[in-house]
This record gives sequence, C-alpha cells and structure tokens, in this order.
Amino acid sequence: MFTQTLDQAIESVKKEVIDWRRHFHQNPELSYQEEKTSQFVYETLLSFGNLEVIRPTKYSVMARLIGDNPGKTLGIRADIDALPIEEENSLEFASRVPGVMHACAHDGHTAMLLGTAKILSSMKDKIHGEVRFFFQHAEEHFPGGAQEMVDAGVMEGVDIVIAAHLMSTLEIGKVGIAYGPMMAATDGFWITINGKGGHGGMPHQAIDSIAIGAQVVTNLQHIVARNTDPLDNLVLSIGKFVGGEAGNVVANSVEINGTVRSFDVKFRKLVPELMERIVKGITDAHGASYELEYQCGYLPVINDEKVTRTIEETVRDIYGDETVDIQKPNMGAEDFSAFQQKAPSAYFWIGAGNEEKGITYPHHHPRFDIDEDSLQYGVKIFVHSVFKFLK
Repeated sequence: MFTQTLDQAIESVKKEVIDWRRHFHQNPELSYQEEKTSQFVYETLLSFGNLEVIRPTKYSVMARLIGDNPGKTLGIRADIDALPIEEENSLEFASRVPGVMHACAHDGHTAMLLGTAKILSSMKDKIHGEVRFFFQHAEEHFPGGAQEMVDAGVMEGVDIVIAAHLMSTLEIGKVGIAYGPMMAATDGFWITINGKGGHGGMPHQAIDSIAIGAQVVTNLQHIVARNTDPLDNLVLSIGKFVGGEAGNVVANSVEINGTVRSFDVKFRKLVPELMERIVKGITDAHGASYELEYQCGYLPVINDEKVTRTIEETVRDIYGDETVDIQKPNMGAEDFSAFQQKAPSAYFWIGAGNEEKGITYPHHHPRFDIDEDSLQYGVKIFVHSVFKFLK
C-alpha cells in the first residue's frame, strides 16, 4: 500500500520535474558562477516546507529533512553547473546563454533531486533518520565544488551518500551499476619545451622545440606501454600541442598539455617521476630546457559494495531484473569522490539515450540531449532508495 502511495507521489511531480529541467537548460551557468541556479534551487526547496535549507558555500545549496523517527542519515547529491559549449540543438528550451550549455545532464540531475525533495518533504512522519539533499556547484572544473562542500561540513554525521548520472550513451530503461572502482582519478600535466628559434632554412643554427616536443610526446607513451604492468588501469593522453608561428620559422617553444587517468594512487607518484626523467633526458640530449607541472585532480570513484547492492536491489524491486546493467569501470572522472571519502557510497548511471528519438549524441557534444522520460527513473530510484536505506 505504501509503495503505491510513493509511486502516485512520484507520478504527481513528473511534469514539474521536466519543467525544472527545461528551466535549468535554458539558463545554464558555468562552474563557480551558478548564482541564479543556486538561488532558484534555494527558493524552490523553501517552498516545499519541512526542510532546513542553507547555503554551505557561495554557489551550493543543502536541504535537510529530519524525520519524525530516529535513524541514520542519507545524503543524495546532484551537480548543477554547465559547460562552455555553444548549443546546436533547436529545442524550444535551448540555452539562452551564448557559449554555455548543459551538455552533461546536470540540469536533469538538479531537477530529479528537486522532485525527490518535494516528495519526501511531505512524508516527514514516515522518515526514520535524516535525508540531506546536496546541490553541488562546479563539478566540471577542478578543484571542484564537492570538496568545497565537504570542507564546509555538509557530510558531518552522514552515514551513506549516493548520486546518479543520466547517460545518453546508455539506453533509456537501463540502470548501470558498478561494484568497486567505477571512474578514475584524473590528473593534468603541462610541459613547456624551450628551444631556440631560428630560420627554417638554417635549422642547424636553432634548437627545434617542435622536433624535440614530438619526441617527448612519443616517449611519454612508453610510461603506459613499457613502464607499468599491462594489467593496471592507466591512461596517458595528450590533447594539446601548440608551437610555432610560421612554416619557415623554427619555433622557439612548444606547449604540451594532457591528462592521466588511473585507479591506483601509486601512479600519482610514479607517473610524474617517469615524465620528469623522459622530458629531462630528451631536452638535455638536444640542448633545450623544459618546465613541467603535474597537478593531481579528483580521486577515483570507488563504490561501496553494500551500498551498491542496496541500489541494485532497489532497481530490481521497482523495475525488474532486465533494467539492471552491470557496468565495467571507465576512465571518466567525477568529483563525487570527495563525498566518498566521508561515508560509504554508491554512484550509478541512469539510461537517457533513445535512438528512435535521435537522442544519441555523447556528453559534452553541442547537440547533447536526454530523453526526459529518464527523469522519472531517477526520482523513483532516489525515493525508493531512501526508504530502503532508512527503513
């Protein structure tokens, strides 16, 4: 009987959740600039009643629902920031902000958590313990809003924390579950090779930074291919190589920028040491100099087995076995890992792609979109999970 009541409540907010998602999609804000987004979330939460709503940081919002019965504390997190991408969709609710777009479904995450909060706020007498709703800024931009919220104390007293991500690469009707390692740690590096500029026709009078940089790029691949165990999960990718001004001029310097992804923290010490050795050896051999900066980013997302199993059981209970899609780890990254350092947790995927509707573009693409029917999956899983965790 109570399950039926829950499902009726979930159905009652369906239109509102879609409207919220479209509002956020039309009015995206970049990381550390989510002023209007966070204010909208703050005011909407206050309108529900029974919630203690605060601003733990400048651009984030947290709401607390303290149940009438004693119990544990569950946190649920949604990210609220957008990306610096010019939208190419012709949707009636397309971004109104030039060069800014919700191209990673954070608009949907925010709407789903608002819907969850609205439903649960009217069930205070049924709640055993406490539910905290985290609306987090700046997931897309290191050092990330999650750590700022944790530093502000939002996780004090939290026993369990969960989050979900809508995925256009996973078909609607599927929920992706991963046990243990799910997403990688993400580090960045910046290398400048300083040679000696000169005439393209007289290269012997110059020190060719581009030729040296090309050797650096090639040899950095040996870190993964020849310096680490093939069974280790490690990726080193170079996405930026900039140098030179003209075809007949030997470039004075080049800039190289890339990313390192891993699941084992040992690589955060090993990789920069190997990079230093390679870059120094090549530049010394050619009479050039270099500068190397290596920055550790987000920690890996590693799911707790017990919490993950509860999410999987919830999905099977409400949607059936065919909905569950057991996933392998991937080398994406997420600052939800900051919350994971404070409590057992689980992060999962919600299918939001639909080939029949043409919703197939990947995340961070200017034509990215989600099937809005996926929003109900998120709300329903969150609501039912609360009562499963806090029963």
